[in-house]
Amino acid sequence: MNVKAIVAASLLAAFVTPVLAADEFYVVQDVKTKKCTVVDKKPTDTTTTVVSPSGTVYKTRSEAETGMKSVKVCTSD
Repeated sequence: MNVKAIVAASLLAAFVTPVLAADEFYVVQDVKTKKCTVVDKKPTDTTTTVVSPSGTVYKTRSEAETGMKSVKVCTSD
């Protein structure tokens, strides 16, 4: 009985953990095109740069999109 409970808990954790991790959004700018977008993972390569004010991490995509409107490099053309 304990083995079944451990297996069930492990499977549950495997499916729930990625969902919980998706609550971080960043405003980034493409280095070549200078276009800003919202992403759900912090960039690790050099093709994009985080341009959120003070490296702000947003909890929802909606907050990040609103924040993107206030970033000067994203609003100037």
